[in-house]
Formats: sequence, structure tokens, C-alpha cells
Amino acid sequence: MTGPADPGVYISPAQMYQEIRALHDALNRIDAKLDALTQRDQDTAEQLTDHETRLRSLERARWPLPSLAALVGLAALLLTVYEMTAR
Repeated sequence: MTGPADPGVYISPAQMYQEIRALHDALNRIDAKLDALTQRDQDTAEQLTDHETRLRSLERARWPLPSLAALVGLAALLLTVYEMTAR
């Protein structure tokens, strides 16, 4: 016994063109989004570099303050010791 012949699936050239066109449009949208993400990534990297540079300059400008405070404290201690021994 043979069953009915399988007619298969027929896709017209117009349907195939529509599907390929839809795939093409979807790929273009994905490409545009990737370009936007790449640009945002570059902007973020530049901003991070700028922040890092600014932080380093602030740290360099601030380091003498604790050293200066320690020197003033040491000078005050030495002056106090000198005054006590001079009496």
C-alpha cells in the first residue's frame, strides 16, 4: 500500500524575497545598534580616562599636606622640648 504522495511545501519566489528582505532589514537594525553601542563604549572609555587623569592630579596636589602637618607637629615638639630643657 502506498500512501498519498507528499506534496511538500511550496514557497513562492515572492515569499522568499520578502523573507530575505525582512532578514536584511533586521540585520541593518542590529548593525546600527552595534554602531551606537561601540560609540557609547568609546565615549565611556574617554570619560574614564579623563576621570582617572583628574583623580591622579588631585592626589599629586594633596600629598604634601599630611607631610607638612607632620613637619609642623615635629617642629612644635622640638620647640617644646627645647623650652623645657632651657629652664
